[in-house]
Amino acid sequence: MEARMKSPANPDVIAAIQQLTKAVYAAGADPLVLELVHLRASQINGCAPCVFAGVASAKKRGETDERLHNVVAWRETPFFTEAERAALALAEAATRIQDGAPGVTDEIWDAAVAHFDEKQMSAIILNVALTNFFNRINHTVREQAGKTW
Repeated sequence: MEARMKSPANPDVIAAIQQLTKAVYAAGADPLVLELVHLRASQINGCAPCVFAGVASAKKRGETDERLHNVVAWRETPFFTEAERAALALAEAATRIQDGAPGVTDEIWDAAVAHFDEKQMSAIILNVALTNFFNRINHTVREQAGKTW
């Protein structure tokens, strides 16, 4: 399946996305947590370009292959901290809203706020939203895996 767009996106859109991404990473959340959240949401949505780029980005930040290979099964592994588990659960709940899942329950929310302050929570939530945004764009334009941004 060939990608539908070959030309770069509108520069104003790119600048806006860069500002949002800058805000996410400036809010004090651990960058590796943000990478894990991005990867998990992209796995759920089946977004190959975001999974590919997310793995590459996480590895640049020092993430291990062992953990990256197990993000998809994070509940069944000993490789993640309680804070990371809370962020992954939040990412899954916020991403799976189309599945008829209950969304972000009080239990999921409470577990996350036990580990992250308000600024960090806003960064994680915005990161999940941006990831879902990118996943949907990539599906629409049939972007292929193999690129990093």
